[in-house]
Amino acid sequence: MALFGSKDNAEITALQQQLAAAHGTIAELRGWVSQLRGTETAVLEAELRQLRSTVEQAKHEHAALTSSQQQVRAELDAWRAQLVETRELALLQEVGIYEYAHPLDDALAYKDALTALKQEIKAAAKDDAVTCQVDWAVNGSVKEGQKLGRDMAKLMLRAYNAEADNAVRVVKPHTREAVKKRLTTTRDTISKLGVLMRIAVSAEYHRLRLKEIDLTADYLMKVEVEREQARAERDRLREEAKVMKEIERERARLAKERAHYAAVVGKLQANGDTDALARAQEQLASIDNAIDGVEQRAANVRAGYVYVISNIGAFGPDVVKIGMTRRLDPMDRVRELGDASVPFRFDTHALFFSDDAVALETALHQRLAHRRVNLVNPRREFFYATPAEVKELLVSLGNDHILEYNDTADAVEWRASSPGRRSTATPGDAATPGDAVPPAHREAALASARANTDAGGDGDLSDDGGE
Repeated sequence: MALFGSKDNAEITALQQQLAAAHGTIAELRGWVSQLRGTETAVLEAELRQLRSTVEQAKHEHAALTSSQQQVRAELDAWRAQLVETRELALLQEVGIYEYAHPLDDALAYKDALTALKQEIKAAAKDDAVTCQVDWAVNGSVKEGQKLGRDMAKLMLRAYNAEADNAVRVVKPHTREAVKKRLTTTRDTISKLGVLMRIAVSAEYHRLRLKEIDLTADYLMKVEVEREQARAERDRLREEAKVMKEIERERARLAKERAHYAAVVGKLQANGDTDALARAQEQLASIDNAIDGVEQRAANVRAGYVYVISNIGAFGPDVVKIGMTRRLDPMDRVRELGDASVPFRFDTHALFFSDDAVALETALHQRLAHRRVNLVNPRREFFYATPAEVKELLVSLGNDHILEYNDTADAVEWRASSPGRRSTATPGDAATPGDAVPPAHREAALASARANTDAGGDGDLSDDGGE
């Protein structure tokens, strides 16, 4: 009797086939496992162990290098802290507006203060300038040890004073802080060298020597300022003398001309020529008016001309000089400024006559203060501005005595001087104007540097100090 039907037999057959296929797969997998467990597996495991060892070694080396790098960086920072910049060029590039450490009235006051300070330093050097504490014996004697300590302290003090004296001798206003830092470094070095004997330069004595450096730098700056003021006063007196000579010559000329026409009037009155007499009297009245004008100019020291000039070849575009002169012919002053100090002559953009030219010039300078080329010396009357901008300021100030105005600079000499050389010139290093200067004017400064490089000059010239 059959236990299963035909359908069940088919399923059993299929299951048996699947089981056979599974056994075949298992046999194949066992073959692969046997192969992997052979000699190649040992090689792979060895390579794996070697790689793991290499990785661990690399990690240790990386940790060591990181530690060494941190140590080197710490040493570098320590050396940088002890480093004192002494190069003149580097110090000059960092120079700013000088601030007096001890403001005094004049150079004589600084000289007196330095004299008193030197006496104070001399007294301090005899007392407690350097300290030393030695409590161990030399050759079995404590006194010998103390004597050795005192001798070493004196030697250290001499080394410190030599450095301090040299600092005072070489200090300049722009190197003041660097020199002070170098002296402080010397004091720290002495403390390190004398650590066994506890030798150290006292803080009070070090403060006195630093003050000496400050006063010396302040004195040098004050001397330079007073020298500049004295030069400005000499320029002013020289200009005043030129003005008075011009006025005297004009007086003499007008007096001679008046005497001539007065004689003509007398003759015409005698002859009875009324037409010629009227013309001569008119001319005589004109001369009298001119004489009155000259006398007024001589009496009014504030009357004069405000001029606006430029020099593209020396300073580049959009840079003008705004000055004042009392000359009867203001162009004489402009021609003087265009002497051998600059490579090209100045171009005149505007001439303004004012009864108070001093106040007008001052007002213009104040309105354009943020555009000064030289922000330190106000006597350098150059500004990053165009003639049109200056004219607008003059109109806003209510000055209507415009004798001459020209918006475009002729610059004949500059335009005719080797155009090919200017187009191929390599621009030199130019100082960028301050943040208050517009970007267009920064380009003007670069153009000025290029022009100066072409001309081979430094573009420096003596200013007239408002005259």
